[in-house]
Amino acid sequence: MLPAFTILLVCQALGEAIVRLAGLPVPGPVLGMLLLFAWLARKGEVPEPLARTSAGLLEHLSLLFVPAGTGVVLYLDLIASEWTAIVAALVVSTLATILVTAFVMSRLGSR
Repeated sequence: MLPAFTILLVCQALGEAIVRLAGLPVPGPVLGMLLLFAWLARKGEVPEPLARTSAGLLEHLSLLFVPAGTGVVLYLDLIASEWTAIVAALVVSTLATILVTAFVMSRLGSR
């Protein structure tokens, strides 16, 4: 389990380092996840300890949203004053996601 956590944390740390050094407009953990994906794709399989550890983390994923929920409660006044912009951003981003997903699925489905 410890080696699997080490792999996950090293990928995240590499992503953070690359983002900070290159000044990329992407969160470090996202780049770290892409690095992990590239490594696993090159390897051709997911090592069993990594699969078990990842499954264990995913089982408790809801706990990771507690700090975000707490942050929302702290900024209720700001959210109340900017609710129209927040709702507009949510609607536009949701529609864009649906459209891009539909486009990709239609292109991949024709293969």
